[in-house]
Amino acid sequence: MSNNTHQPPMPDSAARVRDSYRHDLPVYPFVAPPELCGATPIRYAVTIVGAGLAGLTLACDLAHRGIACVLLDEDNTVGVRGASSRGIVYAQKSLEIFARLGIYARIADKGITWSVGRTLAGDAEVYHFDMQRANDSVQPPFINLQQFYVETFLVERIQELGVCDLRWQSRVTTVQQNDTGVSVQVSTPQGDYWLEADWLIDASGVNSVIRESLGLDPHPARSADRWCITDVRVTQPWPLERWTWVEAPFNDNRAVWQHPMGDGVWRLDYQMAPDADPDFVSRPDVVEARLRAHLGPDCAYEQVWVGPYSYRDHLLPQFRHQHVFFIGDAAHLVCPFGARGGNAGIQDADNLGWKLALVRKGQAPTSLLDSYHDERHAAAVENLEVTSRTARFLAPRSPAELTLRKAVLQLAHEFPFARPLVNTGRMSIANAYPESPTVTNHGDSMHNTPLVFAPGAQSNLVALVQQVGTAYIGLLFGTTCNAEFRALEASAPVRLFSCAAKEYDPHMEINGNVGVSLCAKPGDFALIRPDLYVSGIIHNATAEQARSLLERALGHAHARAAGRAGVPG
Repeated sequence: MSNNTHQPPMPDSAARVRDSYRHDLPVYPFVAPPELCGATPIRYAVTIVGAGLAGLTLACDLAHRGIACVLLDEDNTVGVRGASSRGIVYAQKSLEIFARLGIYARIADKGITWSVGRTLAGDAEVYHFDMQRANDSVQPPFINLQQFYVETFLVERIQELGVCDLRWQSRVTTVQQNDTGVSVQVSTPQGDYWLEADWLIDASGVNSVIRESLGLDPHPARSADRWCITDVRVTQPWPLERWTWVEAPFNDNRAVWQHPMGDGVWRLDYQMAPDADPDFVSRPDVVEARLRAHLGPDCAYEQVWVGPYSYRDHLLPQFRHQHVFFIGDAAHLVCPFGARGGNAGIQDADNLGWKLALVRKGQAPTSLLDSYHDERHAAAVENLEVTSRTARFLAPRSPAELTLRKAVLQLAHEFPFARPLVNTGRMSIANAYPESPTVTNHGDSMHNTPLVFAPGAQSNLVALVQQVGTAYIGLLFGTTCNAEFRALEASAPVRLFSCAAKEYDPHMEINGNVGVSLCAKPGDFALIRPDLYVSGIIHNATAEQARSLLERALGHAHARAAGRAGVPG
């Protein structure tokens, strides 16, 4: 690496302090719940199991919407003891979600904002990207930050909102379903108890007890690919970019990732031999030799954390089982390439939260909840396919795949068309949703686009969502909203706005590139969901057509069809 002309400059001194950095994870006290104190048992609307990224995001989302919930976690802290980095890359859609939840500023202040990624083979760069060039969101393409920080910020925000009951050192041991809800047995330091819930959300991760207790097979597949993470602090700044070596000469021509994180720490992922012994590759002298080969003899660094890992993937066939929903790693697990794991869990929570809120408030039929599986299972399938292709590029499974990779790398040195074929991880983006009972002719996610309101005030789509609460946003382009359109607001959870009209609508006027993003023409009507996904667009829309689109988006059409078929809604 010291011979690589693309490599950032290194410090002159070679001082090294092993394990000098430690992050003190917060410790949350166990508080005896009412069920252990002789109180009359309470039936909860929503119970969430697992205080990781997905579970905390959902709890925070529900708290924002005024939906009381209970969050159970078997530990008394966040992250992993030892302060390992775990997930570090938060993609734009997740950052927009965090902006709505009120923690984006904390993440941006602590984390590392980046948009440039470089891919190298040997010492030569073969491909690079800069996702900021095409960015029209208020949020950047990516922020890198250790996962325990994000989870800490979510806990702080939940505590500020004061709606969710966070219960630490509370391990779920038994789950029983009936026609009206779920019963959950919880083990605590002061004894066991049962609680009742209308809906149970399993966000407990890879080794889900709930999934096992229901006898559900996630169809796991383990990879032979082995890696070793080494988090280090380097005293002299490097460019805040993601660097990836497909064939690193300092790592036996195996892959290496180099990512900046918070606290001046860098995440270095080294691909190991398929038969590598985890204890051996993480031994101090072996780690020292690997780092010196990578960083050069004169680089001063502090070693923060070392952790070998292999990975697996799995996918539940159904994400909803009666009154139980699976989100995050409990539902799906992918290879750790392209940041499609934690971000997918965050977006699962974003998809489910507003639907639970509308159903709980009686503003949508329970059939709306079926769309959670329709949409997020399709996203998980896509993420699994994308990451599996990356895994096979980085660890070819046959001589033919290895020959193909070598050909791509050789062509990429000279020909631009081959450079995007170098697959070191297709970075996480918001998955489009397929046509479904609640999505019509669109299904794309809207960016947090800057907006201009009459008479000239500045805002953005996330701020608009915060303003309207748990309601759809109806955008009517090129004209004002007449009385027929306005009547929709009285009968359904929707707020209407005129967009880019020649005469300012006194209700509110929006100008900006939202119309360009939707390819909207005068007279078009677009329906935007609370998660900033487009439910559908109608050209030359009438108020009645807009009403039909809204009813379908809320799940009423599906509920009526289920009723005709004799299926409970």
